[in-house]
Amino acid sequence: MSDVALNVLPVFALILLGWIFVRVGYLREELGEGLGEFVFRVAVPVLLFRTIAEADFTGGAPWRIWVAYFGGVAVTWTIAHLVATLGFRRDRRIGVLAGVSAAFANTVFIGLPLVSRVVGEDGLVAISVLLSVHLPTMMIAGTVLMERAERKEGVREPQSLSVLLLGIVRSLVRNPLVIGLFAGALFHAGGVPLVGPVKVMVDQVAAMAAPAALMSIGMALVRYKVGGNARIALAMTALKLLMLPGCVYVACRLLGLPPEWTAAMVLTASVPTGVNAWLLANHFGVGHALASSTITMTTALGVFTVSFWAWLLG
Repeated sequence: MSDVALNVLPVFALILLGWIFVRVGYLREELGEGLGEFVFRVAVPVLLFRTIAEADFTGGAPWRIWVAYFGGVAVTWTIAHLVATLGFRRDRRIGVLAGVSAAFANTVFIGLPLVSRVVGEDGLVAISVLLSVHLPTMMIAGTVLMERAERKEGVREPQSLSVLLLGIVRSLVRNPLVIGLFAGALFHAGGVPLVGPVKVMVDQVAAMAAPAALMSIGMALVRYKVGGNARIALAMTALKLLMLPGCVYVACRLLGLPPEWTAAMVLTASVPTGVNAWLLANHFGVGHALASSTITMTTALGVFTVSFWAWLLG
């Protein structure tokens, strides 16, 4: 347990520190937005670039990472949707958002730092492989399902599927994370080594990713509060922190993933809900309170559940 505390508590302590700095007025919330933009546009893409460029994939087939993780996502998303629509009698749109809130982990701002600290370089390789498809898969699934739900609820005229997918593709092509992963893959495939001053510079920028990401998510949490929908948000929190990592753990064992890759996937699945749930709610104009409450609850309770999963995997 002392090793778990040493590895997990600093991650959540930095999140708490960022939240306190803004909450007491020591730092402005706008600074958190700027720091988050630096993390998303510069630090994490460089970290992903370095990780893929120098990765050793001899430990197992990368496709098994995707099957294990998204198998857990599919089960958790489906159950969350049913709980929201049948258990809480909400409409299909809230059902989709419930699925997103329960299955969309904060892989970049919390998952990467956590896996880096607990698992190490092999874990970073695994989460980088996951990130290469995570954002496109989750955003396409959430957007398409929400459009379908709107069509069934008759709330507004939906876009055509081709226009919708074209917009998502354009967004992903310009996404810094995708660019970083693609550039790293090119270096890896070409056998181009990172050496000399370039290696030093890349390492220095990559080293900023973890602490800056954690501080920025803490500073951003000030805007996410527990409002209405507390009961359904608590149900989604339980699914996110317990069911999703549990399903991913079982899938990893069934597929025979190496221990380091299993640990990386389970820890990634165990982290709090990502802000993408709120962004999707904001885009479609529904479920703001549910997304906001789930983000806050999973972050507040995540320190305990993530510690449990880290202990179990240790």
